[in-house]
Amino acid sequence: MSLKDQITEDMKSALKAGQKDRLKVVRLIIAAIQQVEIDTREQLDEAAVLVVLTKMVKQRRDSVEQFVNGKREDLAAIERDEILVLESYLPEQLSAEELTAMVDEVIQATGATGIRDMGKVMGQIKAQASGRADMGAVSASVKERLNAL
Repeated sequence: MSLKDQITEDMKSALKAGQKDRLKVVRLIIAAIQQVEIDTREQLDEAAVLVVLTKMVKQRRDSVEQFVNGKREDLAAIERDEILVLESYLPEQLSAEELTAMVDEVIQATGATGIRDMGKVMGQIKAQASGRADMGAVSASVKERLNAL
């Protein structure tokens, strides 16, 4: 079963079970996927759906930060709950050790010698770690490793 089909089935299950909060988030996911499909005029594959989900998680993390800074813990809690639902559809995140090993492996494979090769390294890592790691953290790790060369 594809990820899009799983999300649709989860919407039906949440509707039948009366899980209003989960239903709201799942409907937001479906709407975001459909919006991207309309904008691009093509059906999204698994990787593209993961990109949409990752973007939604990032938006909510930013919102949590803003709500906490604005002393609106009630709204931050709602966003955190939404993040949990969104993350349930994402693959397991890479650990720090796995990420470091992947960065080192890609740097060796590409023959990167300095910061000039960051684009080449990031391109390969993005293909391998899409949806499984925060690309901002990956970028910082790659930059640190390449500067050390």
